[in-house]
Amino acid sequence: MRCPFCGAQDTKVVDSRLFGDGDQVRRRRECAICKERFTTYETAELTLPMLIKQDGSRVPFDGRKLASGMSRALEKRPVSAEQVDEAIIHIRRKLLAYGEREVPSRQIGEWVMEELRALDQVAYVRFASVYRSFEDVNAFREEIERLEKQLPPDVRRHQLDLLNGDKDDDA
Repeated sequence: MRCPFCGAQDTKVVDSRLFGDGDQVRRRRECAICKERFTTYETAELTLPMLIKQDGSRVPFDGRKLASGMSRALEKRPVSAEQVDEAIIHIRRKLLAYGEREVPSRQIGEWVMEELRALDQVAYVRFASVYRSFEDVNAFREEIERLEKQLPPDVRRHQLDLLNGDKDDDA
């Protein structure tokens, strides 16, 4: 590994630990020349299936595009970067476990919606509105009603209060 500070190729590992869910190795390295320390992350490089777009074309899976789409949906929402990274890891695992050489892009979109639904309902509706090409307010209303029916009772009660504008007596 080349030192990012001086460019020397002589670096040594001073510490290694599993990172995340054990899918990565975090390594602390030290340059033998300038003595600066830096961190690297090592992951297994796996061949992911090709995506079949709606027009029938095939493209390689692009994790940056996935992260970008999720970030747009989650913009200005109270979701940490770590939670987003974890959601992306879940989607990549599903993609690997799918067991096929090609996966319909629609399936990836459904997995993204599952993850967003668990992270933040507003981000979920934002993503769904683009993904499902909502054409009017009724489409939003129908999706929100479908979301309300799928939420656990304690979350549903809180969400309904927010949607109906009711004031919480404890606030």
